[in-house]
Amino acid sequence: MGGKMIYMDHAATTWTKPEVLEAMIPYFTENFGNASSIYKLGRDNRKAVDAARADIARVMGAEPSEIYFTASGSESDNWAVKGAALARQAKGKHIITSAIEHPAVLNVFEYLGKNGFEVTYLPVDSEGIVHPESLREAMRPDTTLVSVMMANNEIGTIQPVAELAAIAKAGGALFHTDAVQAVGNIEVDVRKLGVDLLTFSGHKFYGPKGVGALYIKKGIKLETLIHGGHQERGKRAGTENLPGIVGMAKALVMAAETLQDHETRLTALRQRAYDGILSRISHVKLNGHPDKRLPGNLNLSFRFIEGESLLLMLDMKGIAASSGSACTSGSLDPSHVLLAIGLPHEIAHGSLRMSFGDANTESDVDFLVDSLVVIVEKLRQMSPLYEDFAKAAVR
Repeated sequence: MGGKMIYMDHAATTWTKPEVLEAMIPYFTENFGNASSIYKLGRDNRKAVDAARADIARVMGAEPSEIYFTASGSESDNWAVKGAALARQAKGKHIITSAIEHPAVLNVFEYLGKNGFEVTYLPVDSEGIVHPESLREAMRPDTTLVSVMMANNEIGTIQPVAELAAIAKAGGALFHTDAVQAVGNIEVDVRKLGVDLLTFSGHKFYGPKGVGALYIKKGIKLETLIHGGHQERGKRAGTENLPGIVGMAKALVMAAETLQDHETRLTALRQRAYDGILSRISHVKLNGHPDKRLPGNLNLSFRFIEGESLLLMLDMKGIAASSGSACTSGSLDPSHVLLAIGLPHEIAHGSLRMSFGDANTESDVDFLVDSLVVIVEKLRQMSPLYEDFAKAAVR
């Protein structure tokens, strides 16, 4: 982490920790053999894959045979949703998800909806919670799959996954949760949650990019993701990304060892930032649940200003954060998550997501607050919306 940048976008990605990189390096160099080969170099590397699978399973409360390696969280989401829907279509073609899922889930449901499946999108309340009763009412005899994320990537809201999973399973449906934001940040135990399928990705908890995994409960049948060789029990062909697999396992074990301290420290940083901003800047709204949220996530809407301008000016001060209204498609529409929780377009456009991580300090947070005070004031002075509001207030 060189340079003077203050990085507050850990929900987007994290750097690879030195200990993780150290564990990976031998598998780029002397231990380069294909783990599927029968000679000693291959057999030794197969042991490394098996050990990584066992470490991950232990942290997740799973069995090693239930962990399948992929190239990303998006790939795992695609496999879980498509694989389950297609494998069970003889039973029914009704599938359920929430309105605030990551595009890696939402876009798959949209695809399936155009190809013979019927999709129900569950609403959320103003704090981003999917209420169990709404799922119970949506369930039908032909419902085969429910997918609700464990924690939202934008507003940080944590869902009542165990309760939702129980409802889905009572109705004969499989339950998948996208836990990409949750794993490494809060406790994730597949047995306690009662889920059938769970997605996570290495680069969200200080592991490498380009590697993810899917938990598939024993006995659950999915359509094959990639046809080819016999890798991943014949379900996901392709030579294993050995350095990535080893690195992800190392990062997850490290995260598990310090999880309680991690949660406590990031929650304190988040609260320090929120209290500082709220005490010094007016017309600010917290997005997401005040308590049931990821420890490092703070998503705020600043009225009368535009989020992209806020981001650019923070960047000029060396602070990297994310806009709640950013959209990769280039659309002028704000985030679907912010609209789903009921924010008007003009307020959703002025949103900022700060996601704190291991490198952040109290002084970083104080610098953020000081910077936002100056930037918000400057942007509001240039805003015709704020000018109209001020004039109306005087009258």
